[in-house]
Amino acid sequence: ISPPSSTVSGAPDDEPFSTYFEEKVPIPEDMFSLRKLWAFTGPGFLMSIAYLDPGNIESDLQSGAKAGFKLLWVLLGATIIGLLLQRLAARLGVVTGMHLAEVCNRQYPTVPRIILWLMVELAIIGSDMQEVIGCAIAFNLLSVGRIPLWGGVLITIIDTFVFLFLDKYGLRKLEAFFGFLITIMAVSFGYEYVMVRPDQGELLKGMFLPHCEGCGPAQMEQAVGIVGAVIMPHNIYLHSALVKSRSIDRGNKKEVKEANKYYFIESTIALFISFLINVFVVAVFAEAFYEKTNIEVNAMCNASDSPHTDLFPLDNSRLQVDIYKGGVVLGCFFGPVALYIWAIGILAAGQSSTMTGTYSGQFVMEIMGFGFLNLRWSRFARVLLTRSIAIFPTLLVAVFQDVQHLTGMNDFLNVLQSMQLPFALIPILTFTSLTSIMNDFANGLVWKIGGGVVILVVCAINMHFVVVYVTSLSSVALYVLAGFLCIAYLCFVGYLVWHCLIALGVSCLDVSCLASRVSNNRPSVFIEEQPEYDT
Repeated sequence: ISPPSSTVSGAPDDEPFSTYFEEKVPIPEDMFSLRKLWAFTGPGFLMSIAYLDPGNIESDLQSGAKAGFKLLWVLLGATIIGLLLQRLAARLGVVTGMHLAEVCNRQYPTVPRIILWLMVELAIIGSDMQEVIGCAIAFNLLSVGRIPLWGGVLITIIDTFVFLFLDKYGLRKLEAFFGFLITIMAVSFGYEYVMVRPDQGELLKGMFLPHCEGCGPAQMEQAVGIVGAVIMPHNIYLHSALVKSRSIDRGNKKEVKEANKYYFIESTIALFISFLINVFVVAVFAEAFYEKTNIEVNAMCNASDSPHTDLFPLDNSRLQVDIYKGGVVLGCFFGPVALYIWAIGILAAGQSSTMTGTYSGQFVMEIMGFGFLNLRWSRFARVLLTRSIAIFPTLLVAVFQDVQHLTGMNDFLNVLQSMQLPFALIPILTFTSLTSIMNDFANGLVWKIGGGVVILVVCAINMHFVVVYVTSLSSVALYVLAGFLCIAYLCFVGYLVWHCLIALGVSCLDVSCLASRVSNNRPSVFIEEQPEYDT
């Protein structure tokens, strides 16, 4: 199966395709030092924002409210798995000088490439809707309901367009702005953590002792939801592109190896910080609201003269919270300051993740979408199109949906993103395992087996989440539609798995390799090679 002859299908070789992050940050010539680590610092923190988006924050607070501290070990494990997957994405970008969308565009034939592009776009749209809605909810809470959901969406659209062009003032300034937003989240959710003062013993027990005593189906589903929220498909594409922003001589093996090392250290630090912020949210709701009933919360909100008392019915059922209700109950129990600080944290999470989600969309659209369609649009036109694809459905939801009843939509969006996960994880394992692409930096046997097992487990967990959601719909027509879609979905996933197994060394599946034994060494499935390193 021969790949396209150029990076952008149909684009003339002498016309460079402009995109983001064309500025290259210089790397000092020092030996291992903090100065050099600082030069590499940036891409990992932008990547880590996907671990702090409103979908993750909602998963955190629901985990704390439903299971207390018992699922913190799941969050820790999911974050470690995420780090290992991000390592593969960073290595692909550093070694090849191409991000995952570019490699997919080169290596897959036309039809699979377009299907892959559409699936990744769906994942980005689903993520973007959650992030924009998160911002809109934050504006609603900060304005005490004066700014409606649709108004918050419009504000988010406008300020996102403004912030997206910050890289015109320099890449390091853009990275500093994202660092500022992460700091706001850390301070906001850290304030809630200090104010609630969770039991540190229970927190450490829940983090390092895998258990879930007394857990039922609701807690098990929440554990699955944590994994699905943490590991997001578009983030793999994003990280492989972000690492291209440093000036690295890819012909120098030592320099490439050093870059991989620094990027892994930086990603570890960034995800450790994001993990702490997630722990803050889980611990706050575990300590303050675990096993609380609606009637208890209603009484407390009534006593504090909250205008949101009617959100909690007078019954003894367990408290169900989302981002909006989470802010309300914090205000009822700990005062209005807690509510406003929560809203500021959610706003920072939503705004930062909306921007990084847009960058992901740009990388995928510019190479796999515009490349296929052979469109040569200006950068602003491309931003406008990719933003509109995600914004229009979000705006429709905001107009016709009440801010107090968004849980059903969030469940659907989580399922949508879970279904797209194989379309990032399988290609990244495939291409990082090929010596024709990665040279000496191709995955070894341990990474091939370990990566395959991890991806299999993560995809299985997410598919379980999808099955649970579909079976809860209780509609024969939807079951039939889901059945047809499932067949098409599994066929395409099987195609990607076939390529992946060949890359992992199962040569008996390589039809072209078998044919070459008869017809004198024809090219194998993947033939796009990288230049040899300087010695």
